[in-house]
Amino acid sequence: MSPIPPLSARLRLQTAEATAALARRLAPLLGAGDVLALSGPVGAGKSTFARALIKHLLAREGRDEDVPSPTFTLVQSYDAAGVEIWHCDLYRLTHADEVLELGLDAAFEEALCLVEWPDRLGGDLPCTALSLDFAPDPQGEARNLTVTWSDDRWSPRLSLLAEIPHAD
Repeated sequence: MSPIPPLSARLRLQTAEATAALARRLAPLLGAGDVLALSGPVGAGKSTFARALIKHLLAREGRDEDVPSPTFTLVQSYDAAGVEIWHCDLYRLTHADEVLELGLDAAFEEALCLVEWPDRLGGDLPCTALSLDFAPDPQGEARNLTVTWSDDRWSPRLSLLAEIPHAD
């Protein structure tokens, strides 16, 4: 696929369940080589989204597995739907050089990667990544989500954003 000018969509997710619903809707549309960059402050919904997406893919195979946060291990990997899934939490990385040690460069091409704290990658985030920036609403439980992409493979898949329950 080819680069396009950056496009974006904004959603207001009213509850944690709405965040999980978005993840479940997007999950079956993803595959090897897809990278989701999950940004936002601590507690903004990144892990809620990642866990719901992974649990949905596992459940489609009849598997009910624990999906722990990779905060201390940095990476948790799963196999589902014929694809390897990498859930990365890079909060503890101090240098972008550490990414090579994790093997993320190869995973970006061969696996479905969910990357929390993608800013820790420096310039190593693939330009084909789908960026999801979560921001808590200061007046309640809602989350404001900005989805940005600059690769034309995302546009047809993201038409589902208009159909998310509990999203404004």
